[in-house]
Amino acid sequence: MSDAPNLEAATVAAWLRQNPRFLMQFPEVALAIEIPREQGKATSLASYQLEVLREKNRELNRRLQELFAIANENERLTVRVHQLMLALLRARGIDATLGTLVASLREDFGSEWVRVILFKPNAALSPASWWRQLPHDAGELAPFAEFIAAGEPLCGRLQPAKLSVLYGEEAAKVQSVALLSLGEHGLLAIGSGDPNHFYPGMGTLFLRMLAETVEAALARYED
Repeated sequence: MSDAPNLEAATVAAWLRQNPRFLMQFPEVALAIEIPREQGKATSLASYQLEVLREKNRELNRRLQELFAIANENERLTVRVHQLMLALLRARGIDATLGTLVASLREDFGSEWVRVILFKPNAALSPASWWRQLPHDAGELAPFAEFIAAGEPLCGRLQPAKLSVLYGEEAAKVQSVALLSLGEHGLLAIGSGDPNHFYPGMGTLFLRMLAETVEAALARYED
């Protein structure tokens, strides 16, 4: 029986990483090492190391391409948010402001289901299917009490009671929602027929920017 200590493979691997010149000092050990085989052919240690490096390089390139794609998408989204901000600034009156908001979300952001709930009545608003007025203490808004208190964007699938308040008879068509607080002004719901379009844990930076922009735009028309 060998008197050598019972070392774990991970311990040996860690020691070799800390001593990369070991095989140069003991070349006979390098000859004794079994190298992975591919299609039945033996692979030299140098060739194996080269292939490992190539694979790491391919993985790094793949991740880099993903980062580029994310950066490009964020840039496009930033431009659209900026254009929406300018459009809201140019709008005159609450009717034009909310109309511009909904049209932009539908056309420029591809949002299928946009709804606005206003806490305060406003006679200047024209009737439309995409908005309704409810006092913040209305019984229908009880399911949103925790959300309204937190004031943070909420993304994901909503309970049927919440969907019913927001979308009425069309609630069953909405599978995921980004819900935004507009402060003392109300709520903004952006829905999708895709259950995975909005999901918990997704980034909310642009949603926060959007909510703050709309809130500031509505503040211009307070009584």
